[in-house]
Amino acid sequence: MKNNLKILQRKLGYKARDVQKNKEDLSQKICQKFMDQAAYQKAEWVMWYVHCRSEVRTLPALVHALSTQQKKIVVPYCTKNQHGERKLGLWWLESLDELIPGTWGILEPLKSRWSEKAKQVDPEQLDLIMVPGVAFDHTGGRLGNGAGYYDRLLSMIKPETVLTGVCFQSQMLSEIEMQDHDVFMDCVITENKVYQGKGR
Repeated sequence: MKNNLKILQRKLGYKARDVQKNKEDLSQKICQKFMDQAAYQKAEWVMWYVHCRSEVRTLPALVHALSTQQKKIVVPYCTKNQHGERKLGLWWLESLDELIPGTWGILEPLKSRWSEKAKQVDPEQLDLIMVPGVAFDHTGGRLGNGAGYYDRLLSMIKPETVLTGVCFQSQMLSEIEMQDHDVFMDCVITENKVYQGKGR
């Protein structure tokens, strides 16, 4: 029953995101709120995601954040660990030129550079993470794509790392079906509001 509810909620989230109008304008508001939050001002290492498909558009704001050189910007890329399990690699991004279309068309660093030690970031270095999602609720509950990439990352970060979900207001549901391994966000930002979540 729980899985059926997650499937239904995922469909609702995808549909809301797909039909959302004015994505560029609303995304700009959401990303500005992300950068305005106290956790962003205090952070040294900030992880952004690079949008794909109908997600909140992060690229214009990410380009601006890079240009200011005030934060160390980290972006994720899809890879596997030594056991063959899906995981997010973390890349210290200094220029957008370092990225090319990769998995699912998402911009990521060249595979030939993944082994560069100086560009690899340990999950425990992150002070703030921008977390994408298919849907969220007002307590910080999150529903992802179901691949488990973020679940694995969030199990490795330090306790004080701030988790900020971002989505369009239309993706907010009354209550996300959360399981034991799921992680609540510290806050969720939409174009309308900043919701304070339960956190970890």
